[in-house]
Order: sequence, then structure tokens, then C-alpha cells
Amino acid sequence: MQIDEIDKKLLQLMAENARRSVSELSRDLNLARTTVQARIERLENHGHIVGYTIKLGKSLRSALRATALVSIEPRAAPTVLQRLKTLPQVERVYTTSGRFDLIVELSATTTEELDETLDRIGEARGVNSSESLIHLSTKIDRAL
Repeated sequence: MQIDEIDKKLLQLMAENARRSVSELSRDLNLARTTVQARIERLENHGHIVGYTIKLGKSLRSALRATALVSIEPRAAPTVLQRLKTLPQVERVYTTSGRFDLIVELSATTTEELDETLDRIGEARGVNSSESLIHLSTKIDRAL
């Protein structure tokens, strides 16, 4: 399925505020409401829209955010990932190429909680080494 400029604009408007009504979207796009509804359904059916979510404001997010770069032993990924799943502070895990095998996104409410989580990651069977980076401020956020 091809995505045209109208679809891109529709997705952008929905990413900015997924609660906007189809009527509002149709006004902004200068299209009939039924046309916008059909486009949304087509984007959903083809897997371009897979769900609707919210972004938490700063007041509800954990105060501390960090990234752990993790190097693991060969074939240890399933064991390490199982361990990471048990840690509630772990929000996302990505596999990578290069010096590190995993990028682990973390959040914590205190430095002690973050320190303890990093210790638990480091002591997991199959982890060779890790390096952590504490996020200070967000300068650009284009995430949808």
C-alpha cells in the first residue's frame, strides 16, 4: 500500500494528538469526514497504525532516565533478556551492532533505585560488561 502526502499529514496530525476527532482531522485536511475515516481504517488494516497511546507528562514520568550499553557472551541473549524482563525499571531493550550487544532504556525514581538496577543488570549471567549513561535533558523528541 502506498502512503501519499495526505496520509503522511494525517499521521502527523494524529501523532500530535491521537484524541482529535475525525471531524477535526477532516477540517484540517480539507477532506470529507468519511474520506478521513476511510483513510484511517486503511492505515490500520495495512498495519501502518497499530494502536493508540498516550505520552505521559513530566509530572508522571520517573525522574531519572538512563541508557545501559550491555555487552553479552555469545548465545547468552535469551538468558539476559529473561533477566531484563524481571526488572520493572527496564522500559525497552534493543539489539545492536558494534561494540555493545544491547541498548537498555531505564527509568527510576531515585539514584539508589537506578544504581541497584544497573547492579542487577551487571550481575546477570551472560553479561560481560555494561556502561551507563544518565539522561540529563531532552533537546529533540520526534518520537511518534
